Parts: sequence; C-alpha cells; structure tokens
Amino acid sequence: MHRRQLGSNGFRISEVGLGCWQFGGDFGEVTEQTALAIMEKAVEHGVDFFDTANVYGDGRSETLIGRFLNQCPQSITVATKFGRGEDVFPDRYTEERLRASIQDSAGRLGVDCIDLLQLHCVPTEILRQGAIFDWLRRAKHDGMIRHFGASVESVEEGLICLEQEGILSLQVIFNIFRQKLATELLPQAEARGVGIIVRLPLASGLLSGKFNANSIFAQSDHRNYNRDGQYFNVGETFAGLPFEKGVELADEIRHLVPDDISMAAFAQRWILDHPAVSVIIPGASRPDQARANAEVSSLAPLPPSIHSALKDWYHTKVHHHIRGPY
Repeated sequence: MHRRQLGSNGFRISEVGLGCWQFGGDFGEVTEQTALAIMEKAVEHGVDFFDTANVYGDGRSETLIGRFLNQCPQSITVATKFGRGEDVFPDRYTEERLRASIQDSAGRLGVDCIDLLQLHCVPTEILRQGAIFDWLRRAKHDGMIRHFGASVESVEEGLICLEQEGILSLQVIFNIFRQKLATELLPQAEARGVGIIVRLPLASGLLSGKFNANSIFAQSDHRNYNRDGQYFNVGETFAGLPFEKGVELADEIRHLVPDDISMAAFAQRWILDHPAVSVIIPGASRPDQARANAEVSSLAPLPPSIHSALKDWYHTKVHHHIRGPY
C-alpha cells in the first residue's frame, strides 16, 4: 500500500481508504459482524484511513468503527462529519450544536479527540458567511479536533473553502464520469497544500461494470430512493447521471480496460493517477471488496493514451448528462 500526504500539515495515510457510509444501512443492511470483517480485511491490506459521518445510520457507522478501533492494535486515522443532521440542516447551525456533535461523535468512536472533522455538504451560503469555520478553529484550539475540512458538492463550494485559513482537506466527488474538478479545483487545492479526499470513486457502483439497465436495489438503498435526487443532492447517487444512461456510458469504456484488471480497479487507478488526490474512499459491502480496493494501490499508472481517450470521451459523451451541483 502506497501512502500519501493528506494536507501539507496533516496526516500520512494510505492512498486507498475505506468509506463507511454503507455501515449506516444506506446500501442495504450490513451486519455488525460483516462491518467488522470488512474493516479487518481493509487494515490487513494496508488501509489506515476510514471516512464516516454522524448521520450514517444515525450514528451506527461511527459506533461500529469505534468497536473496531477498540480491538485494533494499529493506528487508524478516522474522519467524520457534521452538518447534515435534522437538528442543523439547512439553516440552524450554531457553535453549540457543532460542539455537541463533536462530543457525540467522539463518544461513539471511543476517542478523546477527532482526527478530522469535515463540514458535511452544508449550504453554500453558510460556507460563504464563514462563521462556521471560526467555530471549527476554536474546536481545534480547544483540543476537540486535530484538523478540519469540508465535504463539498461543487467547484464553487470548494473554492470558497480554500480561502479559509487552516483547512486541511476537501472531500469531493471525482471519478471518470465527473472530470471537471481535474482542471477547475484540484490544481488550486494542490497549490495551497490542501488534501483531496475522493468519494464515489465508482459512481455508486456504475464504474464497477456490474450493473445493467434492469438492476434492482433494495428499498433502503439510496441507489433506489435517491436516484433522481428525491432526498439529497442527486450527485451523491450515480455521480448525478440517470441510472440507465450511466450503465450505457460505463459499457462504452469497457474496451479501454486492460485485460488483467477489473473495471472497478481501472476506475480507481484513474483517480490515483492525479497527484493532487490524497486518498480515495471506496466503500465495501464484503471483505473481499475491501481487499480488491486496497490492491489498486499496487497497480501501475494508466498510460497517457488512456487518460487522453477518457478526457475526450467525457467532454463529448458525459458532461452534459450530469445533474445536480457540480
């Protein structure tokens, strides 16, 4: 497992992390036993960065991670989030609620200080006003958090956050289907020493190449109930593509995938080939998926010809189908 720097003043972590949204149940049920096995397998293969949020399963994801940390002898950097709970979103943010959320998350994780607290896709206007960053700086000064960052939905939001003193990282949606950030945000973050955490590297599984137009998802799976943005930003589900169009587009690039790797590995390797990226956080619903994701780190970079072909394909075939803030 190769390691990268998350923020110029931050952490040295595995370049493949583990996204833990699925432990909250939004991809169908994941039992506690399975969740612990997934984390164990990921760590066994060199992963030492977990990403979660206080609202994933109303704290269940954090609780399961806390149980794993209690029995894991290795050091794991854990990033969690604040900002999407019903008590604060979209316009009831206060410093008191932020600090209460930090304390609750720390309790579930079983830690005294949270490694990285990220704003969780809070409204653009809240970011623009800036007071919430002062609250984060005070929480850091008081030893409640080691670092802070922001999970954002658009280039505009990312650029607003980059103006804030002390921000360690941005979490973004960046994958073969959503390439805009490669030129409009990543270079600016790299120049400022701000780390990039990439969520949805497989576009909710579309880039695994395993779906077809008739694929069915559980009722509790956001790929069922939010595929058109009914409950939150449509960009968080299938990267903002209509499902059937996403399946069609994924099929179009199969011929570019080398014979000796999977399409999922190909898609993740493409992201890691961008030096501004600090870590990708694919999810896993089974231990073998966690192992396969970790093994992407050992793959050689894709050749420039493939990157060029995918860039041209994105501009001609994909970008105008993306929905939601971008």
